[in-house]
Amino acid sequence: MAAEEPASPAGRPAGLKANAIGFVDALVIGLNSTSPAYSLAAVIGPIVALAGIYAPGVMFASFVPMLLIASAFYYLNKVDQDCGTTFSWVTRAMGPWAGWLGGWAIAMTGVLVVGSLADVAVSFALLSFGLDSWVDNAFVRQSLTVLLILVMTAVCVIGTELSAHVQNVLILAQVAFLLVFVGVALYKVYDGTSAYDSVEPSLSWLNPFGAGGAALTGGLLLGVFIYWGWESAVNLTEEVKDSATAPGKAGLWSTVILLVTYVSVGFAVVAYAGPAFLAENAGEEEFIFAQLATDVLGGWDWVLLLAVATSAIASTQTTIIPASRTALSMARRRALPAHYGHISPRFRTPDVSTWWVAGIAIAWYLVVNQISTNALFDSLTALSLLIAFYYALTGIACAVYYRRHLLESVHNFLLIGVGPLVGAGLLTWLLVRSVSDMSDPANSYSGTSWFGLGPPLVIGIGIALTGVVVMIVWRLRAPAFWRERPGVVDPELVHGKER
Repeated sequence: MAAEEPASPAGRPAGLKANAIGFVDALVIGLNSTSPAYSLAAVIGPIVALAGIYAPGVMFASFVPMLLIASAFYYLNKVDQDCGTTFSWVTRAMGPWAGWLGGWAIAMTGVLVVGSLADVAVSFALLSFGLDSWVDNAFVRQSLTVLLILVMTAVCVIGTELSAHVQNVLILAQVAFLLVFVGVALYKVYDGTSAYDSVEPSLSWLNPFGAGGAALTGGLLLGVFIYWGWESAVNLTEEVKDSATAPGKAGLWSTVILLVTYVSVGFAVVAYAGPAFLAENAGEEEFIFAQLATDVLGGWDWVLLLAVATSAIASTQTTIIPASRTALSMARRRALPAHYGHISPRFRTPDVSTWWVAGIAIAWYLVVNQISTNALFDSLTALSLLIAFYYALTGIACAVYYRRHLLESVHNFLLIGVGPLVGAGLLTWLLVRSVSDMSDPANSYSGTSWFGLGPPLVIGIGIALTGVVVMIVWRLRAPAFWRERPGVVDPELVHGKER
């Protein structure tokens, strides 16, 4: 069933702006969506606490399922350039019920994380300018956070080209800052001037099994978070030049670039600070990076602090994209109310769905902060459940949609069938492990019990049940979408012809 566009005034374009950005722009947006500097700041301590000197190896291992799922995104995008990505593909391959739940999961990840990203961006920006007291003032910090979300949302609405230009600047600043940190840290390690019990890096650190199976499992769970977000490049598929292949390639290449970035920074941090110090301070989360910035760069510590700030600012903007584009795609297929599919006649972006995502994200951020800061962190932990779910669903959909073509060649069998299924299997296993770990309240940030379970699991279950209720209600009100039947990929598209 072809995606329908909402009605628009006569003479006005109803569709998204085609060819608005190129491959490099899509690649940059995919990279920024993962928020590399912030992700590193958030997980480097906990990963080293689990794996010690083998932290770079665990980061490498967590890359594997991401690459396999990126392959699924690439091949599905080749035959269906729909900004709804997982929603659209799973609907075509497995039916409307599974597709709707996949779309709901993507939309809710944006709601859960946007406020936290903006909060981190504001906090680190204030720290970089020496305004530490402002960070401790909840009213000031939260007000600036809401303002940042509104500004980044406006950038998204004004146009994809503007978004791309902003992202290009932010990623250049971010990568430059990280490279400065890596270079200075490694220089001090070999020069013997580290402030800690430094150790010289070794290639043996790339062995993900060196720290034992339990460490690898925990590291993979954290890896789901640090690599998540690269698919934003594919959510822009209708607005990218060469839409059949460029967005998918951007997603694949972004995972590879992230791997190099994470492993190199992992080597530098572990070598400079030493595993003992990092393990002892793992509970400090992202602020351990702030301390290392001061020790490594001295009076230039603002460089790394600003890197984390720009990383979180960039991701605040790009994280809105998948949720808003998914809502647009769902509305066009009548899986959500039609007004979510409205496209600005002036900017040719999904303005209504974008502002709705931002509004709900702001409300979630403010309400959860009233409970406690730890409750906000618990809501972020629940992200891994949603991420693993829709990534795994996409991997399965790829093999199912291409099922009649998997035996045509070794290439198809391995890259379109086996690879995505293995990635889906790994993520399903991580999903099960996450549920098991989150059931224990002691494993949450707040350490409290909600209904006898850990808060992250309760939040995850609550979002899932809410999605099921909304889906059933909308099914009863507007049943047209649920008449769609799963199918298989068009053979002409598989064998080289593009839409």
